[in-house]
Amino acid sequence: MTAPYDPSDREKVVAKLPLALRQELKVRAAQLSVDIQDAVTEGIHAWRQSTDATPVDTSGGSSFATYLPAGLYDEFKQDCKSRSVAYNQGLAQSIRLWLDTHSMPKLVRPAQCRRFVVCNQKGGVGKSAVSAGLAESLAEAGARVCVIDFDPQGHLTKHLGQEHLGIKEASLAKYMLGEADGSVRDLLIPIEYDAFMGRLFLLPACKDAFLLDAKLATTRNVRVKETALEKAVEELEKDFDYIVLDCPPSLGYTMDTALYFARTRDGEDAQASGLVIVVQAEDTSADAYDLLLEQIEDIEDDLDVQVTQLGFVVNLYDARKGFIATSSLDSWQEFGDPPVLAVIPDVKEQREAVRLKRPLLEYAPDCEQAMAMRNLKKALTK
Repeated sequence: MTAPYDPSDREKVVAKLPLALRQELKVRAAQLSVDIQDAVTEGIHAWRQSTDATPVDTSGGSSFATYLPAGLYDEFKQDCKSRSVAYNQGLAQSIRLWLDTHSMPKLVRPAQCRRFVVCNQKGGVGKSAVSAGLAESLAEAGARVCVIDFDPQGHLTKHLGQEHLGIKEASLAKYMLGEADGSVRDLLIPIEYDAFMGRLFLLPACKDAFLLDAKLATTRNVRVKETALEKAVEELEKDFDYIVLDCPPSLGYTMDTALYFARTRDGEDAQASGLVIVVQAEDTSADAYDLLLEQIEDIEDDLDVQVTQLGFVVNLYDARKGFIATSSLDSWQEFGDPPVLAVIPDVKEQREAVRLKRPLLEYAPDCEQAMAMRNLKKALTK
């Protein structure tokens, strides 16, 4: 839509608005890829034409600043005065009106479950954080999502405020090895926050997964080495739109099962499922990717399958680290295929969310990292 004004000709305006309204505006604008100043401008225009704007509780308001087209601020204040409405109340009503007429975009639910395998051989790059953020953003947008903690260290499980499964309890590893009875569905834990509305579930980690490589290596059934994961979670695919798999930093048989799970299946679009490769803007991530690439190529050649590399996520990026960071980011972006899907900044909110054991998109929904996670979701589902 073409703006009815010159976007470069603006003036700063300040108001006092409640925190909840400001956060809702920031999140919704990010979800719709709209600048906040444009959202507020549209809301004011709509409010000036409206005759029945809903009052908003503005108690406890704090400073909010944005930029409006030159002249609109004065006109808006005059309208507020003529309606006997305080300026802060008028602006709050305008924002509320914009929010009510610009609902959160909903994902088109896929015809069959799509599988995003989040991986890289290098530890400490933030695979668990990216897995959680991607799953949260998908659930926030209306999809049913299962996020699987496939790493026995269980960082993802702890981040979401849950505990490891007991070593003697049923677990994903035991289902993969045929050592558990019942349904794998019984292991699922709902992540119950309003933002996800009963759509986000976790399959938690268990420390027995440390034994998985050794047990897969000694199985007599060669095909089990690759198909064990897919068979174990097959029933979950009937319940969810997306499965996000957080992989361990490993190149063993466990990772082989994850690569096979991510392969393009018969009749499936090559971009529907595949690998989301988490890296950092430094050289060791590139070295680890080379090792992962060799394993991908071996699986493809040995089993005659295609494993799509959906793209890279450059995590914990901080340009202040200088040439090493900026030149490394350039190198990842120059790949082209696979592309860089998202660049996640290194800011404090993710670490705070982990410390508090709360989902990032619930704890700090309008922070830079949360916005980047939504951009990642958008890149994978466009």
